[in-house]
Order: sequence, then structure tokens, then C-alpha cells
Amino acid sequence: MALCIVIFEFEIGSIGMRRLWRVLYWSVIAAAFIGPGTVTTAAAAGAKHGLTLLWALLFSTLACLVLQEAAARITVVSGLNLGQAIRRQCSVLPLGRFLPAAVASIIFLGCAAYEAGNLLGGVAGAALGTQFSGETLTLVIALAAGLLLWFGSIRLVVNTMGAVVGLMGLVFLITAILAQPPPLELAKGLFIPQIPPGGALLVLGLVGTTVVPYNLFLGSGIAAGQSLSELRFGLVVAIVLGGVISMGVVVVGYSIDGEFSFQAIATALTMRMGGWAAHFFSFGLFAAGFTSAITAPLAAAITAKSLLGKPDAPAWDEKSWRFRAVWLSVLLIGTIFGLLQIKPIPVIILAQALNGIFLPCAALFLFLIVNDKNLMGRDGINRLPANLATAAVVFVTLVLGVSSIARAAVAAMGISLPPEGVLLGASALLAVALAIPVQNWIRARRS
Repeated sequence: MALCIVIFEFEIGSIGMRRLWRVLYWSVIAAAFIGPGTVTTAAAAGAKHGLTLLWALLFSTLACLVLQEAAARITVVSGLNLGQAIRRQCSVLPLGRFLPAAVASIIFLGCAAYEAGNLLGGVAGAALGTQFSGETLTLVIALAAGLLLWFGSIRLVVNTMGAVVGLMGLVFLITAILAQPPPLELAKGLFIPQIPPGGALLVLGLVGTTVVPYNLFLGSGIAAGQSLSELRFGLVVAIVLGGVISMGVVVVGYSIDGEFSFQAIATALTMRMGGWAAHFFSFGLFAAGFTSAITAPLAAAITAKSLLGKPDAPAWDEKSWRFRAVWLSVLLIGTIFGLLQIKPIPVIILAQALNGIFLPCAALFLFLIVNDKNLMGRDGINRLPANLATAAVVFVTLVLGVSSIARAAVAAMGISLPPEGVLLGASALLAVALAIPVQNWIRARRS
């Protein structure tokens, strides 16, 4: 009897350790989207608009979960990663053979833009707690990221970032709890969508910083060899925790008075909770920058491998010169921008908004792939609930992206901006019009 109890406890313990490892493994996705972009955009949203934009983070967390599960499921069910699946979809389109290279180029440029923000944000966090110059901190962070990418395996990188993200999340959550936000305002911000004047760019940024297109390739690339139940458990826990941490950053931003800046947050935290809270924030911002400074180059290389390389081709092995050249280029571009000491906050927020514009294209591609019965099989294609959830994500991201493009075009022509409701309504009509051909395409592929 005692032996049975010991065996039972051992099995329970083994299951618990496996689940913990899955959460740590998939925390790479949270590490990738909780970077300085998230910290900056979420804190700016809290500083400028209080808790009214929390709903955007709630939506984007759910959207991230829906799209990441679909991207990982493609790899598990079909044996192809997302890039290979896109190449297969593009093969039937006119000029489709050029699309994978175009997508890879866009992802590369996006990762390079993110890398600049990652290093600038990490340096800003380290500068709050040290006396070193920005140039020195940039070189140290870039060198540490480069050494880990060069000598470490992908699994080592993933596990290292999972541990750092755990510490970073604890920092922000403790800080948010100590800020004591009003419960009623929290509930209203979470469940009553509204876009205050001047808040549209931040809404797009909050969505774009959470549902990152290159993360879809990263998640698909590391899903090989896992079961659906394992990856779903790890994804749900890691992404939900990531979303909660992001909401905590909004609360931290809400706690400051006056113009938003990293130093303003540190000062406000010191006044309310003591100097230790400012050091917590400094470490959290540094950790966000460092982990994302690793994931952006890694995701760029994985994306290029999946879109441009052949399956299991040694030419694109993680130790090959092609794979290393991609991530090294992204790291070098980010380092150059970091050494130029460009102001980080405007660059970071703009990068998040641009990412929100590209996101609908990535979500639409994913939507088409998970409804391809020839690729996914009868058991792997989306069921009705998953299709409704994915369609909602595509629709909302398309409306936000189109309205952002329209806003930029109107501003470039020197025309006064129409009311926000008019922009969103026109974007919604365009999204509805696109839904008809998309529905026909999906119906044909599911038959």
C-alpha cells in the first residue's frame, strides 16, 4: 500500500514537473511580446488614459492565444511549420513563388525595428539602476544576447528566457498590486470597450505589441514533437500570465502623475512605495528588453528558415551561416540604433502601431491555412467555435489596421481627421466586404 502511494505521488509529481516545464517552454512567447514595446505602450496607455484601455489588452491576450494555438497546431498536425504552410498556400497564387520572400523580408524588417526598441528599452531600464553610459549598456546587452544565441541551443535560450520572464512578471505584478487601483475602474476598463480622444494609436499599439506576427512563426517553429494537449496547456498558462503582466504595467502607468517617461514611473513608484519599487521597475524594464533582444533575432532566423529553406535542410540548421547571418543582422541593426541613442519611447510606440497594421495579413493567412482540409486533415481543421474566434480576431485587427492606415493617409494629405467613429465604421464596412471572398475560399478548401 505504501509503495502504491509513493508511486502515485511520484507520478503526480512527474506530471506537475512536465506541466511546469511546458509553461516555462512556452513562456518564450510571453518573453517575446512582453518587451519594452509592451512596457512602454501599456505604461503610456495607463499614464494618458487611466484604466480605460485595459479592454484592448484583454482582447489582444485572447487573440494571441487563438492565433498562437492555430500556428502551433499546424506544425503538430501537418508536420509543416507555418512558413512551409504559407509556401504551400502561395504556390497556387499568381506570382505566389515571390510571396514567401516578401513575407520574410517584412518580418525581418519588423524584427529589426523591434530589436532597436528592445535594446533601447533594456538600456533605459539598466540606466535607471546604474551609472554606466547608454553606449556601454547597449554593447553589453547586445554582446550578452549574441553570445547566448551563438553558443546556446534554441532550447537553452527558451528555458533561460522563461526564467527571466517569471522574475519580470513578479516585479510588475507586485508593483501593480501595491499601486491599489480602484476595483470599479478596473472592471470598467476591462469589460467596457472605449477609445478616448487620441487613444486610437495606443489601442493599435496594445494589440500590435501583444499579438506579434513573428511570434506566430516562432511558436510554430518550436512546436514540433509536442502533443496538442501539452502545447495547449503551456500556451494557455504562459499567454494568460503574459496578458495579466501587461495589464499590471497599465496599472503602473496609471500610478504616475504628469508627462509619461520611464524616469517619471520610477519617481512615482519611489514616492508611493519607496526606493525598492523603482529598482523593481528598473529590473523589469531591463529584463523585458534583454529577453526580447534575444527573441526578435531568433524569430527572424526561424521565420527565414521556414519561408526560404527546405524541410530539414542542413543549409538552414541553427548552427549554419545562413541562420546565424539572419539573427546577427537583426542584432547588429538594433545595436547601431541603440548606439545612436535615439529617444526610445516614440520609436517603440511607432513600431508597435506598424506591427498592428501588418497583423491582419498574418492572421488572415493563418485563418486560411487552418481551414485547408488537404493540409490539416479532417481532425485538424478548425471547428465552428475556433472559426468564430479566429474570424473575430481577423475582423477586429483588420478594422484597427485599416483605420490606422486611413488616419495616416488623411494626415499626409493635410486633411482634417474625420471623427473616430466614422473611421472605424468605414473600416468595418471594408472588412465585411472582404469577408465574402474569404468565406468562399474557406468553404472551397474545407470541402
